Amino acid sequence: MLNIWGVILYLRLPWITAQAGIGLTWLIILMSVLVTSITGLSISAISTNGKVKSGGTYFLISRSLGPELGGSIGLIFAFANAVAVAMHTVGFSETVRDLLIEYNAVISDPVNDIRIIGVITVTALLFISLAGMEWEAKAQIIFFIVIMISFASYLVGTVMPASEEKQSKGFFGYQGSIFMENIVPNWRGEAGTFFGMFSIFFPSATGILAGANISGDLKDPAVAIPKGTLMAIFWTTISYLAISATIGSCVIRDASGNLNDTIPINETDCEGLSCQFGWNFTSCKETESCYYGLSNHYQALSLVSAFSPLITAGIFAATLSSALACLVSAPKVFQCLCKDRLYPFIGFFGKGYGKNNEPIRGYILAFIIAIGFILIAELNTIAPIISNFFLCSYALINFSCFHASITNSPGWRPSFRYYSKWTALFGAVVSVVIMFLLTWWAALIAVGIIVILLGYVTYKKPEVNWGSSVQAGAYNMALTYSVSLTGVQDHVKNFRPQCLVLTGPPNFRPALVDFASSVTKNTSLMICGNVVTTDKVPDSEGHLRWLNTRKVRSFYSVIRENTLRIGAKSLMQVSGLGRLKPNTLVLGYKNNWQTVPGQCLEEYAGVIHDAFDAQFGVCVLHLKDGLDVSQKMQGQCKCNSTMYFMKYICY
Repeated sequence: MLNIWGVILYLRLPWITAQAGIGLTWLIILMSVLVTSITGLSISAISTNGKVKSGGTYFLISRSLGPELGGSIGLIFAFANAVAVAMHTVGFSETVRDLLIEYNAVISDPVNDIRIIGVITVTALLFISLAGMEWEAKAQIIFFIVIMISFASYLVGTVMPASEEKQSKGFFGYQGSIFMENIVPNWRGEAGTFFGMFSIFFPSATGILAGANISGDLKDPAVAIPKGTLMAIFWTTISYLAISATIGSCVIRDASGNLNDTIPINETDCEGLSCQFGWNFTSCKETESCYYGLSNHYQALSLVSAFSPLITAGIFAATLSSALACLVSAPKVFQCLCKDRLYPFIGFFGKGYGKNNEPIRGYILAFIIAIGFILIAELNTIAPIISNFFLCSYALINFSCFHASITNSPGWRPSFRYYSKWTALFGAVVSVVIMFLLTWWAALIAVGIIVILLGYVTYKKPEVNWGSSVQAGAYNMALTYSVSLTGVQDHVKNFRPQCLVLTGPPNFRPALVDFASSVTKNTSLMICGNVVTTDKVPDSEGHLRWLNTRKVRSFYSVIRENTLRIGAKSLMQVSGLGRLKPNTLVLGYKNNWQTVPGQCLEEYAGVIHDAFDAQFGVCVLHLKDGLDVSQKMQGQCKCNSTMYFMKYICY
C-alpha cells in the first residue's frame, strides 16, 4: 500500500477531480485498477510458480518469456523506477516549495526552488541507500501510521464547519450543489482531456510489484504475494474513490482566497456557485487569476484537513518512502540484468560491494537519471512518461502469464489458481491500447526500444537456458506441424531433398557439410550422421556448436555400431520423424578404393545398395584432396585452395 500511495494521491487527485469531474475520475480510477488487478492476478500466478530471486519484474518476465523480451523489459523497468524517483521527489519538493511561499522564504523562484530542493533531497536519499537499508522495514511501519493519521485528519476536516478563511479558498463542507457541479468535467489547459488525466493519475496505481520484489524475504510467498497484492489494490482503490468523492463534494473549482470577496447585502452582480454561500469569485474567474479551488490549488487536501500539517507529514511519508523504494529497486533490477550478460557495456554497473552485494555503481546511475528528470520540475510532465513504461511492463507480465498457460509448459504449475489465461491476454491488450491512447509517439518509442533490444538478443543468441515458455511454445508448434504434415501427400511441386549426410564428426568433413547445406539451402531437412565403431563418446554439443557457428541448419545424429554399413542402415531407418525423414543419402567418394581391403570396399558399396533398397537417392561427392581433413585439423598437413575443387556423382 505504501508503494501504491504516493505523490499523485495528495497533490493531483483533487485537481484531476476538478478537471474530469467525480464521474469520470471514478472511471479513470477503475480503469487503472482494472489493469493493475489483472496484472496482480498474473503476478500472483507467476511468482507462485517457483522461487523468485532478486530482480523483481525482470526476473519474472525473463525466466518466463526468455532473455529476448525479459532483457528489454528489464532495461525499461529499471529506467522507469529511476524516473519514478524523480516524480516522487518533485512531489516532495512542490510541497516544500509551497510551505516556503506561505512563510515568505522563497529561495529563488517557484520553478528553480523545486529543482534545488529536489536535487538536495535525492542526494540525501542516495546517501541513505548507500548507508544500508536494515532499518527500512521499521521505517515503513512509521510511514504507514503517518499516512493513516493524515487520512483521518482529512476525513474529520470534511465534516468540520468551514472557517471564513477556508471559505475564501473554496471549502464549504458537504454540499449537494457542489457535488452536482463537480460531478461533470470541466477541462482546462493542454492536459485537459480524459486520457491526459489518466496518464497523470496512472502512476498512483502502480507499485503493485512490491510483494514480488521481496519474495525471497517472505515466509510463504505463495500465500503472501497474492493476498498482499490484491488486498493492497482493493484498499488503495477505496481510498482513491473516497477522497475523490468527498473533496468533490466540499470544495468548489475556483476561489480567490481574498477575505474581502464576501457579497454585500445589496450585491446582485454575482455569478457562479459561490454566490449561494455568500462569496463572489466572479472577478478572478473572469481574469483566470483564481489561486485557490480544486482547479488551481494542488494543496486542496491540506485546506480541508482538520490539521493541515498532518497532510504535509503524509505527503512527506508517501513521497519519500516511494522515492527511496524506487531508488533501491532500480539498481537491483539493473544489477540482475547485468549479471545475465545479455547486453554489452553494462556489466560495469552490475558489480556489487560489501556483504550485501550492493550495486553502488547502479545507485549512482539511477541518481544521475533521477537528477535529469528532477530538472524538468513539472510533475504533470514526468507522470505520463512513467505511465507508458509501467503500462509496457504490465503488458509483458500479463502476456508472459498468458503465454506460459497457452503453451502448456510442464514447468508452469503455479499454486495460485485464481487467474485465467484469457483475462491475462485481455490485460496485455488493454495495456498496449491505453499506451497508444495516452501518448502515441511515446508508445511508439517504447515499442521501438523493445523491438531493437529484442532483435539484438535474438541475433546474439546468449547461452542461457531458463526453461522459458517460448521454448515450450516452440516445441508445441513443432509437434503440431510435424503431426499435421503426416496427412499431406507428396507432390512434385513440393519435393525437397532431405539429406542424411555421412560426415562422421562434421568438422572433419567441412566440404561435405557445405555441399549438402548448399543443396538444402536451410529450407530442407539435413542430418549429419556419425557412425561410431569405438567406445569413444563423441562431443555432440561441440559438433552442434560448430554447425551453428558455420551457420549450417542441420541436426546431428550419432549411432554406435560395429560396422559402418550396419550403422548407416540404422541411421537411414530411424532418422527423422513423420514426413521429416531423409530421402537422400550424401557421402564422400572413397579415394583409396583400389588399395583398401576388400571388406572395407564391400562395406562402402553395401551402404550405397542399402540406400537404394530404402528408396533413397544417393549422392557421392569427390574432392581432389579428399573429404576427411582430420589430419589437417590436427595440424599434420596444411590445407590449400585445391581442397575445395569438387565433383559429384548422383544416382
